[in-house]
Parts: sequence; C-alpha cells; structure tokens
Amino acid sequence: MTYLEDIRIGARREIGRHTFTAEEIKSFASRYDPQPFHLDEEAAARSHFGRLCASGWHTAAVCMRLLIEDRKRQVAAMQARGEPVAAWGPSPGFRDLKWLKPVYAGDTITFETEPVEARPSQSRPGWGVLTLRHTGTNQHGEIVYSILVSAFVPRRSV
Repeated sequence: MTYLEDIRIGARREIGRHTFTAEEIKSFASRYDPQPFHLDEEAAARSHFGRLCASGWHTAAVCMRLLIEDRKRQVAAMQARGEPVAAWGPSPGFRDLKWLKPVYAGDTITFETEPVEARPSQSRPGWGVLTLRHTGTNQHGEIVYSILVSAFVPRRSV
C-alpha cells in the first residue's frame, strides 16, 4: 500500500464487480438479515421492493471483500516492482453509509474507491488519516451504495 504523501485526492478507481444471484442473496439473508424480501421471491413481490433484493449488509460485505482482494493485488504489484509497501493501520470508523437503491437478483454492481481527504494525524505522530468514499453502481449507471471510511496510513516522514 502507499504512504499518505502518495495519495492523490480524487483519484477514483474500480476495485471490482459482482453479480448478485438469487441463491447467494437468500444464503446471506438466512444467516445475517432474515427479512422476507431477502429470502423469498413471493414475499419480496408483495413488499415495497417488488422483487427479491440483497441485504444492504450483503452489498457492504461484497464491497469489503473486493477491497481486500484489490489491496492484495496492489501489494503484489508493488513488491514485484521492488517498491516499499506501507502497512496501513486500523480504521477509526465510517460515516454516511447509504443504500440508495435496491440491489436485485441479477444486478451487477461495479465498486469504486476514491480518496476524498488526507491529513496528518493530530494524535499519532508518523501517521495520517485517509478518508475514502466507496461506491457501488449498478448496470444502469445508478449508484446503489455509498460509504465514507477512514483509515490510519503511515507517513513517509514526520
């Protein structure tokens, strides 16, 4: 991963895509969000969604998996080029989680990440705080998911 000084604000990039199937929507929902419109097509048809849709938590979990896979690819590429890899710290949290539109069975969501703020940490010398916006957009070009997350990122120098 990169150091705080290497972050380019506004440099949006795709981290991956995922197509949500009815089977996986039901499987996730049965374990983590067992609401009728996530579990049963007939119940979903009678709901305000009109058809089977994924849990928002399912959408968030897929985004997280794709972020981790993307980071692994980035680290491998940096190591192959002989570049130093910065070990990012923990996340102090997130805000503005939004599920803007339903994710229906058969939808393909493209997930992107964009740095929106990078600043030195006031409480941790040698570290910065990076804020990123992660979004998911369906095949119709509609944003269905958005979240702002923060992470501690090491600085090259203090």
